[in-house]
Amino acid sequence: MKQNIKNVRSTDLELTEKVVAIKRVAKVVKGGRRFSFSAIVVVGNGDGIVGYGLGKANEVTDAITKGIDDAKKNLIKVPVLKGTIPHAQKGKYSGGNVLIKPASKGTGVIAGGAMRAVLESAGVHDVLAKSQGSSNPHNVVKATFDALIKLRDPYMVAEQRGVTLSKVFNG
Repeated sequence: MKQNIKNVRSTDLELTEKVVAIKRVAKVVKGGRRFSFSAIVVVGNGDGIVGYGLGKANEVTDAITKGIDDAKKNLIKVPVLKGTIPHAQKGKYSGGNVLIKPASKGTGVIAGGAMRAVLESAGVHDVLAKSQGSSNPHNVVKATFDALIKLRDPYMVAEQRGVTLSKVFNG
């Protein structure tokens, strides 16, 4: 089922970064509190390739840089068809449940914060999305990726069934 996880080379691509969330975390030590930062970053080329990463450091900029490096190591290919996704799909990770549905041209990306960043970075222009579980950005991003990984490319489905592309969509 995990056919979309391809080792995409990040060196060949022009990737844009989006910071989804930055959290300040505190560690209590003998002299008081020691603060550090964690950042979730999504990178994508706007043409079907997207990845996410988590960076942790004592400075915000360092955390974002580490997150970008991590995201470039976890790139996946998403089937984008005419600016939308081929079919509706549910994704789940821990407490995060998401639903993504294809939408007609001109609809735009109708999605909440963390999901919007992932879908826009992937190059999906028209989609309806709903986060139905946890609002924790970590879980929402990972659930969105779960849904995107499960998407099946219509050309591959047509080839597997031995039928034309119009037959796949119109029955």
